[in-house]
Amino acid sequence: MADDPEVELSSRCAYGTAAVGAMDLIHLVRGCTFDDFLLVPQLGVVPSRDPARIDLTARFTRGITLRRPLVSANMDTITRASMAIVLAEEGGIGVIDRGFRAGDIGPQVAEISAVKRTQHGIVADPHTIGEPARIFEARHLMARTGVGTLVVVDGARRIRGLLTERDVRFVQGGATVADRMTPREQLVMHEGTISLADAERIMTERKIKKLPLVAADGTVLGLITAKDLLKHREHPFATRDDHGRLRVAAAVGATGDFLERAVEVQRAGADAVVIDIAHGHSTVMERAIEQLRQRLGAVDLIAGNVATADGARFLLDRGADAIKVGIGPGAGCTTRSATNFGVPQVEALVQCRRAIADRVPLIADGGLRRDGSLVEALLFGGDTVMLGSAFAGTEETPGEIVLKAVLMPESQKIVRVPFKVFRGMASIGAVRDRLDLEDAAPGELETLGAEGLEVSVPARGSARTIIHDMLKHLCSSVSYGGAESLGDLRERFWSEPGRYLIRLSEASRRESFER
Repeated sequence: MADDPEVELSSRCAYGTAAVGAMDLIHLVRGCTFDDFLLVPQLGVVPSRDPARIDLTARFTRGITLRRPLVSANMDTITRASMAIVLAEEGGIGVIDRGFRAGDIGPQVAEISAVKRTQHGIVADPHTIGEPARIFEARHLMARTGVGTLVVVDGARRIRGLLTERDVRFVQGGATVADRMTPREQLVMHEGTISLADAERIMTERKIKKLPLVAADGTVLGLITAKDLLKHREHPFATRDDHGRLRVAAAVGATGDFLERAVEVQRAGADAVVIDIAHGHSTVMERAIEQLRQRLGAVDLIAGNVATADGARFLLDRGADAIKVGIGPGAGCTTRSATNFGVPQVEALVQCRRAIADRVPLIADGGLRRDGSLVEALLFGGDTVMLGSAFAGTEETPGEIVLKAVLMPESQKIVRVPFKVFRGMASIGAVRDRLDLEDAAPGELETLGAEGLEVSVPARGSARTIIHDMLKHLCSSVSYGGAESLGDLRERFWSEPGRYLIRLSEASRRESFER
């Protein structure tokens, strides 16, 4: 036992008798996951643990940086537009799943469009309508698009006026848009582009809520609304694109309609495309990356999943802009029990980080059963963390709430409790939907074994509350780690891992995590 290098490393780490360097770390974490370690508290240097004051900036892809290192998983029971909006407003990003049936790309495109149109800095493509249109047509357009202001234009897209929800309220009969709009002559407009600060100043001085932007000939260039400016103030850490719109990513597969789907989601405004398959270290993934890069050009491509150094290098060499790490650690995944293949998540993260250094970001996907694991995932190699089960059952997840009869153990009374469905993307139901999507042969489902669970989880409140709690705990971790920011903590950890790591015994694990 004394000659066992892993035992020696564990002893050195636990008792601090010698430094464990980054070169030794891969041996120390062999076969380990998050519950195998505690982190040693250091001298705290931050005056406040307030998430508004501690820098948690992280890279999501080569080209996209997040103010908060949180990503909602591309699962059909987790991320659609509502979840993606909350994640982006809170500084993270959501990945719209591809779990729509029968090869129908339209619904996924609609979810992406809903995120991109939720709020803007400058609305570069405002919804428009003509003067002769009837008011009922305007109401229908407002209801279908979810916008409250239409720009009235002529055939050359020159502005003729604005029409708002207030203008059409209670209007009956055959009134036209021209009858109810605020005409151009009564509008305050700005010629050319403008900064949001200057737009706010003009809107304040002139007491207006909408500021159309026009070219010299009156052609509409964009629209700025007070509502969007207020959203920017309410969510200062939000993940936005260059136009002030919320960012969102979208998932595609590697077979079937994936090329057409990728083109359409990019056209709808997806800021990154996730090529999501169970085994990313494969020739199927290689072909998919090559074809998608040819078709999409410079869009950020995220590829996964992998769990080894070879897998990470494989995706890096083929041009991935970020890599998803994790085979089998997710709460809805049964890959390891079904196939006996996988790598414990801490070892997988360290292997992949050591293999590719900081050349592209890593997304730690799965294995997070408690908030304390967040900082471990981000220290052992992840730039961001992907969360699925953590958000299961929240208001923003897709699906209907179902009432189930539950026997309360204390009172022995039966009560009806609200539940939502949560399923892994390799569960039978999800696989069946996806094979329909990818035009698989009728017998193909029978050739595949399920590698995921489908369960009911109690319905609960907003994901926003969960995110806020996670961020508070992550900031506390930064403080306990003696760092000023998340980036600072990472640097300190990798420069001297042995200063931080305690390898737990069974007794210390129970003391730490069993309550």
